[in-house]
Amino acid sequence: MKAIKFLGAFAIIGVLFAFTVSKSADAVNGYKVGDVATDFSLKNIDGKKVSLKDFKDAKGYIVVFTCNHCPYAQAYEDRIVALDRKYKKQGYPVIAINPNNPEKLKDDSFENMQVRAKEKGFTFPYLLDEGQKIYPQYGATKTPHVYVLQKTAKGNVVKYIGAIDDNYEDEAAVTKKYVEDAVNSLLKGKEVSVKETKAIGCSIKA
Repeated sequence: MKAIKFLGAFAIIGVLFAFTVSKSADAVNGYKVGDVATDFSLKNIDGKKVSLKDFKDAKGYIVVFTCNHCPYAQAYEDRIVALDRKYKKQGYPVIAINPNNPEKLKDDSFENMQVRAKEKGFTFPYLLDEGQKIYPQYGATKTPHVYVLQKTAKGNVVKYIGAIDDNYEDEAAVTKKYVEDAVNSLLKGKEVSVKETKAIGCSIKA
């Protein structure tokens, strides 16, 4: 009888453990710092497909998940353009990806992406994540959500994940420029000091 009770208790513990592991696995989806990010091929606003491998001379990439409609994303547009202008010539171009489902948000349609890019003078590719297959691989949850990748012999290694800086409302009040600090460290051959921050923005619409 005691053996039966013990086995029953053991079975319950096993179920609870499996449930916990499952929940934990769900919570860690997406890339972590140190992971190698796979390449992609997504449609740019000019209708051509763009992949990371197309940038032969790049030392790495500033991959930004962003969109048209989100006020947080809009607040950062000029800063994203500035990042590209500053770092593209140093080997770290911006690659912007719209992860939202255009069927749910017409403002984020491909046609409206083209309009927005022209209005804001985007100097970087602005890609549509058709079928929403890429943003889950990265683990992006917000717009904007940034991933700084470094090109290495083993692939594009994730070196930073999170926010662009510490003040989306007022660029003049920014005290910590996370993405700039990360890229500057990589360009100097140093380790990134702040590897991850909390991305602040709108939830991605699947």
